[in-house]
Amino acid sequence: MFQLPEAAFAVLRDLRDPLLLGALERLQLRSRKPLAGQLLGSHRSRRHGSSLDFADFRDYQPGDDFRRIDYLTLARLDQLVIRLYEAEDDITVRLMVDCSASMRLDQKLQRAAELAGAIGFVALTRRDRVEVHVSGRPPARFRGRTGVGPLFDFLETLRADGQGSLATASSTLLHQQKSPGMTVLCSDLLEPQWEPALRTLPARGDHVTVVHTLGIGELEPPRLGDIDLVDAETGNRVAVTLTPQSIDAYRVRLSTWLDQVESASKKIGASYLLADTRQTLRSTILGELGGVLS
Repeated sequence: MFQLPEAAFAVLRDLRDPLLLGALERLQLRSRKPLAGQLLGSHRSRRHGSSLDFADFRDYQPGDDFRRIDYLTLARLDQLVIRLYEAEDDITVRLMVDCSASMRLDQKLQRAAELAGAIGFVALTRRDRVEVHVSGRPPARFRGRTGVGPLFDFLETLRADGQGSLATASSTLLHQQKSPGMTVLCSDLLEPQWEPALRTLPARGDHVTVVHTLGIGELEPPRLGDIDLVDAETGNRVAVTLTPQSIDAYRVRLSTWLDQVESASKKIGASYLLADTRQTLRSTILGELGGVLS
């Protein structure tokens, strides 16, 4: 079972549970697209390579590696063939974590960091490369099983202290992206330009997953009565009176918005999952993340 170095993790305390890490260690990333990597990873490729899993035979051609000749077939059938093996590709997993001010509410940033850490953990234990992209900071890069501790350390440093811009972050990632891989966006999408940001993400062939991270503040309307709503990004205040009718109207608009986000995600070929911070981390990882991990 994978063991992390002893350290004081506050945000990722639940993720460090050895039983949960053990369950994650048995999973692998799921992608709908063939992804071509550079190193030996743990993802089946459509090309043939040099892993240990036999795929097929083909006739020997001049220049082929003689060590791949199947001498048993040569002896039995007098046919000169070589053995082909399944290629295993490494991929780059790009984790985009929204650190805008609204993410500080209802433990949304903590859940986003936990889920990013879970996906990164699975990728690194499968010898993939992981990048964490946060608006306003250079990307942090990790590789291999030894990168798990540094990845968790980095995620612990994230703070929801900026306005950020998903559209800008997506555009920046697009210009830094060198090869197709997997992009996972963890965000509450509470900004006007969320849809253009999503449309930018798969522009170079990435498999994209949108982890829509929301909490009780969005999913359960507040109590009835006179309250002040404060915009977490701008600090603007709006005085409102919540009645049963206004709460019903809010629920309708929320449902419509969630449908719009899911539809926009599917339109670009992305997987969509709603990460509700009211649920336990384990149930979210082993349940909702089924579209990413298998």
